Amino acid sequence: MTVKIGVILGTVRTNSLGMKIFQYLENTFFDNEETEYTWIPLKDYSLPFYDHEEIPLGGHINELNNNEVKWLDTLKQQDGYIILSPEYDHSISGVLKNALDFVGLEVDHKPVQIITYSYYSDGGVLAANAIVPILQMLKMIVLPTPVLLWDADTNFTQGGLDMLVKNSIHFEKRLHEAFSDIEFYSKVLKQNPFLNKK
Repeated sequence: MTVKIGVILGTVRTNSLGMKIFQYLENTFFDNEETEYTWIPLKDYSLPFYDHEEIPLGGHINELNNNEVKWLDTLKQQDGYIILSPEYDHSISGVLKNALDFVGLEVDHKPVQIITYSYYSDGGVLAANAIVPILQMLKMIVLPTPVLLWDADTNFTQGGLDMLVKNSIHFEKRLHEAFSDIEFYSKVLKQNPFLNKK
């Protein structure tokens, strides 16, 4: 059985640290017989601010534009998720929050792993804490230990990880653990779906 893991980059900034980390992950974790990755940078969707009458958790949203349909269809096709988020003003980015505002039953009872990063020593821990209640509201199963990448601007190059820089060995280990964890839980929950969901 193959599981699909969607890896979401929660920023649209050009030449961002997040894009470097995202490209490193894309260059490190490849599809295999058991796992297929979908790489989901938010900049590919150009989502407007949420402006629909319907509440996504209540059911179908009418009059979605093409980008909104593409976003929700991509999410629906996944069995599990990794969300890579910066920390902006002690929280997640506005574009990531807005993207999640569109989401409803597409992610219901599916597992999600949080990875946050920062140019500073906190590693985005406040962003990691801020996103948990949002994901729980969406009825996602949030894995208990987020990956925090602190002072990470010197560690990640364009698509790579400089192993000579302090903390890179730890970052590599934690990222591999995170991907292993989400693959495991995605398989378990796909094999044993929650029977009472709508």
